[in-house]
Amino acid sequence: MYLPRDGDEDLEEQYTPIGSPAKAERRFVQGHFTANDSLVFSVSRKSTDVPYASLLVVSDTETLLEPDILEEISKVDDAVQALTVTQDNGTQIPYSEVCAKNQGACVPPNPLLFAWKRNKGLNLTAITFPIYSPAGQLVSLANILGGTVLGPSQSLLQAKAMRLQYYLETGEGEENERSKAWTIHFLTKFGSFEKSLALKKIQVVYFSSLSRKLEFEATSRTVVPLFHLAYLLIILFAIVSCYRCDCVWNKMWVAVFGVVSAGLAVVSSFGLMLYVGVPFVLIVANSPFLILGVGVDDMFIMISAWQKTSLADSVSERMSDAYSQVAVSITITTLTNVLAFYTGVMSSFRSVQYFCIYTGTTLLFCYFYSITCFGACMALDGKREEVCLRWLEKPGTPGQNCSSFKKSCCLPGSSLQDGWKANIHPMNLFFRDYFGPLLTSTKSKIFVVLLYVSYIITSIYGCFRVEEGLDLRNLASDDSYITPYFNVEDEHFSTYGPRVMVIVTGVLDYWDKDARQRLEKCLADFENSEYVDENLTEFWLREYVNYMENLRQDVNDKTVFLSTIPTFLMEFPLFAYDINITSSQEIVCSRAFIQSMGISSSTNKKLMLLQFRDMAEKCAVPLMVYNPAFIYFDQFSAIVENTVRNVAVASAAMFIVSLLLIPHPLCSLWVTFAIASVIVGVTGFMAFWNVNLDSISMINLVICIGFSFDFAAHISYAFVSSAEPSANHKAIEALYLLGYPVLQSAVSTIIGVCVLSAAKAYIFRTFFKIMFLVMVFGAAHGLIFIPVFLTFF
Repeated sequence: MYLPRDGDEDLEEQYTPIGSPAKAERRFVQGHFTANDSLVFSVSRKSTDVPYASLLVVSDTETLLEPDILEEISKVDDAVQALTVTQDNGTQIPYSEVCAKNQGACVPPNPLLFAWKRNKGLNLTAITFPIYSPAGQLVSLANILGGTVLGPSQSLLQAKAMRLQYYLETGEGEENERSKAWTIHFLTKFGSFEKSLALKKIQVVYFSSLSRKLEFEATSRTVVPLFHLAYLLIILFAIVSCYRCDCVWNKMWVAVFGVVSAGLAVVSSFGLMLYVGVPFVLIVANSPFLILGVGVDDMFIMISAWQKTSLADSVSERMSDAYSQVAVSITITTLTNVLAFYTGVMSSFRSVQYFCIYTGTTLLFCYFYSITCFGACMALDGKREEVCLRWLEKPGTPGQNCSSFKKSCCLPGSSLQDGWKANIHPMNLFFRDYFGPLLTSTKSKIFVVLLYVSYIITSIYGCFRVEEGLDLRNLASDDSYITPYFNVEDEHFSTYGPRVMVIVTGVLDYWDKDARQRLEKCLADFENSEYVDENLTEFWLREYVNYMENLRQDVNDKTVFLSTIPTFLMEFPLFAYDINITSSQEIVCSRAFIQSMGISSSTNKKLMLLQFRDMAEKCAVPLMVYNPAFIYFDQFSAIVENTVRNVAVASAAMFIVSLLLIPHPLCSLWVTFAIASVIVGVTGFMAFWNVNLDSISMINLVICIGFSFDFAAHISYAFVSSAEPSANHKAIEALYLLGYPVLQSAVSTIIGVCVLSAAKAYIFRTFFKIMFLVMVFGAAHGLIFIPVFLTFF
């Protein structure tokens, strides 16, 4: 009932770090600089992202600086500006009503195209880049033209791509709703009217400020049908792996109930979490796939223990035997898995916190349902076994009438010969008679050690190649229109990044020469950075000093300095947004703008942000750097620290729990070793499978800890508890008792998440990839590496 229907998810809230520095910087900017842009619009002066529709135009020829190509672009521009949305109540919203305005007119989507449309005889060979000055006005073409080739003295010879950016008005309530309505209309109509324009010489891709959010929500709807498929596959696997031709020992229906029990756990925990108000975010939709796979693990172990009991005993005695064998290890693994998830609540990402709360709670429900409902189902099936066996042993009487149901239920198998003895599954015998002895032979041990060494070396190499950060295009499905947009942007517009505010946060005597020099020195440090284009800095103070020197006024005189500011701002109205001056003529704070460049990769974004903040901190003048994009860049520096902290805390929790509940320190050490080894392996192989270290893969690494603990704990606990005399025999017995359930657990989880490999979205495919690695490496440790290494000590 409480499941959100609208799917209105705030990406910034869920996928950026809580309490990140950029959010504090944004609050400062909002509190100290005016946002009223009704007269002069400047996107770089905004503290938050402005709503917009965007087109990237790519020429089919070498350059689009040709009149016939500009004519085609102009046709596209006119068509966009002619878009009008009609609302339900019949009101019409034309573009001219919702566009961001500069002195009453819509802000041109591209200054060069605007200049050419006004004067078609414009000399296209006299354009300079990145600064162009038509009619004496300086215009920055950085990020507006892409794929540029420059000639002598910055003259622009070629430009392969052009950006048309349609900024929309921002405001409260109705203004925002009108902008949103027009944007959605633009997205729905653009594809069809692009075809009607019959463009011959250009390719156009489109995007808007709402695109990520809308595509993200559309992605979540694609995964629902996969859940039904996963459920079906798990039921089939459970039936096949527990099916026996023998009527008495067949556990097919018990297995089906085990899967139903896992499904009930999902319903119960999700219902509880939604009822108490824990937000349901998109990545929580991954959780049921995981729970289906993991929830049946305990079932396989319980069935395996039940099948080792004797039919001669009563049902209550058999239940007692089965529970005494496995209830402790099931409790330990559940406790550690739940602990691993609940440590995820320490994460700085809300999406990770909510996923971990939902999944941890579901695992608790799985455990309670396994030891209660599923146990009761096993007991009832035990009674069926007794009745079946007694019926089969009855001597046939001439006129005996049997119901067809009874016949089908009790087809004679090997039960009569074995009588009331325990029945052993063929797979358990395989582990005892073939796999165990082979693994514990000297040659095999040498091979396993060499295999492990190569695994660790490869994994460590991969760890150094992992990319960090969530690429926002990955939030949409593969066939989304935003993917080609980002591809074009990466190819042609990757030179320049966002314009960054450098804010003087405190009161400064700008008329004092020494103070100005200190500030200029800091600004020069920024301009000398490899991430800044020094030619594109914009600072009111530099312009003001030139202005005063031209008027032959004394810059160092406080009274003259402050009294001339109003006339300066009349001539340069844009700078009024950069100076916070009180009525008592005190400049509280002011800002400059620098143009970032060369930050197309997530690593460079992180390095640039850390470098800028470091420079601001070291400056003799109190400085701060900010751009709305920094809200997302902050995840790049937070993600590694978060992952390391979560993994370290969860691993420590595992070690403490295993020390308390497994009464063998050696066993605890091996379990901790297995956890560390699997984490290194999964992280390393992520790089080879093109998976980034982001909030989604961070969740999976936390999961990884719990599951690698499961496999290692079961096998090492069986090893240290064995009464066999030699280490080799102990290893064989451990594999005999728990090899098959561990294998079933790994395969069932892979089946549970394998349907996600067919998903069209990165967010779900990543989940499959990492869970696949966790299960393969976890099972390899539990079934191959740990049994061999235990025999050495």
